[in-house]
Amino acid sequence: MTGSAREFVVEADGGSRGNPGPAGYGAVVLDAATGETLVEAAEYLGVVTNNVAEYRGLLAGLRAAGELDPDATVHVRMDSKLVVEQMSGRWKIKHPDMKPLAAEAARVFPPGRVTYEWIPRADNKHADRLANEAMDAGARGEQWSPSTSTAELDARAADRAAPDGRTAGSRRSGDRATASPASAGEAADVAAAGGHAPPTGEHLPRTTTRTGAGSAVSGGAAAGGASRGGRGEGDGGEAAVSGGGAIAGERVSRAARTGAGSTVSGAAEAPAAADVRAAKAVASPGWGPPDMGAPATFVLLRHGETPLTPQKRFSGSGGSDPSLSPVGREQAERVAESLARRGTIEAIVASPLARTRETAGSVAARLGLAVTVEEGLRETDFGAWEGLTFGEVRDRHPADLDAWLASPDAEPTGGGESFAATATRIAATRDKLVAAYAGRTVLLVSHVTPIKTFLRLALGAPPESLFRMELSAASLSAVAYYADGGASVRLFNETSHLR
Repeated sequence: MTGSAREFVVEADGGSRGNPGPAGYGAVVLDAATGETLVEAAEYLGVVTNNVAEYRGLLAGLRAAGELDPDATVHVRMDSKLVVEQMSGRWKIKHPDMKPLAAEAARVFPPGRVTYEWIPRADNKHADRLANEAMDAGARGEQWSPSTSTAELDARAADRAAPDGRTAGSRRSGDRATASPASAGEAADVAAAGGHAPPTGEHLPRTTTRTGAGSAVSGGAAAGGASRGGRGEGDGGEAAVSGGGAIAGERVSRAARTGAGSTVSGAAEAPAAADVRAAKAVASPGWGPPDMGAPATFVLLRHGETPLTPQKRFSGSGGSDPSLSPVGREQAERVAESLARRGTIEAIVASPLARTRETAGSVAARLGLAVTVEEGLRETDFGAWEGLTFGEVRDRHPADLDAWLASPDAEPTGGGESFAATATRIAATRDKLVAAYAGRTVLLVSHVTPIKTFLRLALGAPPESLFRMELSAASLSAVAYYADGGASVRLFNETSHLR
């Protein structure tokens, strides 16, 4: 080749139907300047994990780019936070199956010639569809071949949908298209609500507000598509309200908390009135006398990933009760290290489910504390939806799902627990624990819905705010409770210990 070296974009993905289970990867090499598809690669891998499949996709994409031009510079885009962070050198690689794959990928190009970027799953449709085509081929006893690829359809559809004439290539090189109000952004909202995002093509009620959180699940799966979803039961990138943000020193008045309680106990309230009430509660300074003493401070830790987390499956208190995955155990170790450095935790209380007890156990071992199990911290029971993806629930129980999205009093199919019932349970648990741990800092290891409910009640926010928060696996949030009944949100979705 003459002239300067070329610049490529590699988009890669991998999935496993079972984790571990029948797996495949997809990778595409694009011309960075034009967005033109230069190479597609996909392969059925047999039975491996999601993470191994993702690394195999990365390796295939880098090799294909190297064959086109070994002197090229490459920008890798993947929706796997794990792979991006590990290959960027910010996270350690501990799993024995991934270490050799990561080392091999790092050798394809010299150091400094490859950069990495995490993208939402909705922006990775091309590679996602290739991975699903490979898995579908494997299910038929075949291997994928380029002649069967339909993944380029995603890029063409993106071109047609792009605003003001931009091409898919121009978006890939930096300018992302804005999601339509009833697609990717709202998928992130639903992921935040119970941690289960629908495929991008599935529309949600337009009353759901788009948060800008970057975790929409792509609708690119072929028939019998991968069970793998975005990153976690409520996870998928940065939170709508930036992780670690604090409402430092501001406290919600007793009247505000009482108002929140009337909402969760079922008293109907017009949306406008709820918004006004919540705004007054947050705006009220609520300063009390200086002699109230130290607050009871709850450090709220969401458990680490389970095998169901990357698949975006409903995983509540009425399902299979999965344990942590290898990634989840590493996350638990990292948060334990962080909390040990801070040295402020005086007690640990955990939900009775396996994933929270295991996460709490890692922290307890590091801090030298015992774990108390509290039934009230368990996740919502999702009834007949347990173990299903959002899309599967939409297909099987569309009316029940619409009702659930529209009202906190609606129950999941089969007698699950409504958000209103969860809030009543959490409010009672909060009061019990505030009394038991007055003036102390206690770590509560729980789940997406309970933690967001603690935060919602502390802020005096309306029930629909559950759809506007997002919690990453192994993230930390914090609320302080004062003697006069006021509350102060100190931290939200802090994940710096995972980077």
